[in-house]
Amino acid sequence: MKAILLPAVAALLLAACGTAGTGSGPSPGVTPGQGFDLVVSDHDTTATMQVGQKVELVLHARGGMSNWMQPRSSKESVLAPIVDPAATAVRGVTLAAFQAMSPGEAQITAYASPICSPGQACPMYVAVFNVTVTVTA
Repeated sequence: MKAILLPAVAALLLAACGTAGTGSGPSPGVTPGQGFDLVVSDHDTTATMQVGQKVELVLHARGGMSNWMQPRSSKESVLAPIVDPAATAVRGVTLAAFQAMSPGEAQITAYASPICSPGQACPMYVAVFNVTVTVTA
């Protein structure tokens, strides 16, 4: 059994190394979902990808904060929103997907606010997530 399993795992690891695109650094425990070339998480600040590639955005809610809301591209002609087929996420995780349409630069932003108990004073601030995505030809 080990003789079959070991080569299969090695082949799978080698195939995974061929993914194009980079984030600002490794995102622990986050790998691109099926059909995506790149994953961007709340640990990333920049990413680079090529025209036609797809990126999955995976954001984790911080303690005492709501889930991230309204993930948007600043330039949909460069980075257009698409349907994420894996959009069913665990509680506290926000998923979104985008496709690189043309060379250029776009920012993906999302917002979160504090969770407040009913009838209690609530701080008036918003957390902002921002990642700059550079799309090359």
